[in-house]
Amino acid sequence: MTWRTLDVVKDRNAGLYLGGVMASGFGDSAMSLAAGIWVKTLTGSDGLAALVGFCLWLPTFAGPAIGTAADRVRRRPLLVAANLVLAAVATAPVAVRSASDVWLLFAVLTLLGTGMVLTDAAETALTAAVVPRELRGDFNGLVHTAMESTKLLAPLAGAWLFTAFGGPAVAVLDAVSFVLAALAFRFIRVHEDLSAARETRPWTTRTAEGARYLWRHPVLRPLVVTGGTAMALSSLSSAATFAVLDAGLHRPPAYAGVLTALQGLGSVVSGLAAGALMRRTPERVFSAAGLALFALGVLARATPWLPVVLGGSLLIGLGLPCALIAAMTAVQRETPGELLGRVAATAGTLMFAPTGIALLVGSAMVAGLDHRVQLLAAGSLGLAWSAVLALTGRRGRAPGPDAGPVMADQRPA
Repeated sequence: MTWRTLDVVKDRNAGLYLGGVMASGFGDSAMSLAAGIWVKTLTGSDGLAALVGFCLWLPTFAGPAIGTAADRVRRRPLLVAANLVLAAVATAPVAVRSASDVWLLFAVLTLLGTGMVLTDAAETALTAAVVPRELRGDFNGLVHTAMESTKLLAPLAGAWLFTAFGGPAVAVLDAVSFVLAALAFRFIRVHEDLSAARETRPWTTRTAEGARYLWRHPVLRPLVVTGGTAMALSSLSSAATFAVLDAGLHRPPAYAGVLTALQGLGSVVSGLAAGALMRRTPERVFSAAGLALFALGVLARATPWLPVVLGGSLLIGLGLPCALIAAMTAVQRETPGELLGRVAATAGTLMFAPTGIALLVGSAMVAGLDHRVQLLAAGSLGLAWSAVLALTGRRGRAPGPDAGPVMADQRPA
């Protein structure tokens, strides 16, 4: 295997892009946890605290329509402007003082969720211009590793800030993170085509075009469906985490931190190795192998033996990112630049929107059934789909379009 992570980091544009994504991701992760604590503190309601995650997740369903906006303007200026607007929006919770003000926090979180869908689509499209084609697998793996790292640190920072200074301090941190992201994107050097902006067709027609392109594409559809399957099964199985600790292992709830840390470690390793592995195996095989590892990890959690459960958590972390990285790398390669925002946002909806529904189903199952039932179901479904993906639709890799505009200072890697 050839590891080209350093090539990505040394590329000026790729480094700035990575910095922007990490900055905004850090603030979002800190705010997502602190907002739940904030609502719980003000209202005392577990249901309202859980609504925080719902507000951030709900805009994902509108991804295809929101992503159309990313194809109407240049992506770099859009990211700069969007992050500055989100910075202003993120400061609004500073005015929250009592339970009667909680509606403002929910409104802000919904707007932030909408902005995240838009910026995710624009970032995916900009990657095709910023990162040389041969480095995109390494780059997407590195982005995933960076985001997983921030998810381990940012919630702790958010909880500490909330405890020490209150919710407004976390809101200011989130706003500052958006400003830093805007600065990073501002200094990326890129030339972008505006051919899509000259379209006069209705918005709904353009939105449907992106969804239709994705669903009819023989390479993209199975990879995106696999990503969505992996995320849904992850939510279904994670709902049983505390039951695994209690009924299965007889450990305290705080032991979930050990499982989370091992899964995070696996995700970091998987992200760093993704580019090298994808140069040696087709994306379809890479995705199927990752889903199989994830499924084996879920099945391991159904056992009553602590070392096996710990190993299963590591396998989940190693396998789950593979399906996501393979899908988004293929989207960037196989999609024409004028459609990339719409297709990326539609892919995001298909992969991430079902997670909330699966979490609700998993919560209902763990309340009424033995936790091993849903773990065995999730693991078996994951293995079955990975086998279907690996054994069907074998074909030569289509020479997808070199999606995206032309980078101003592009040079051979």
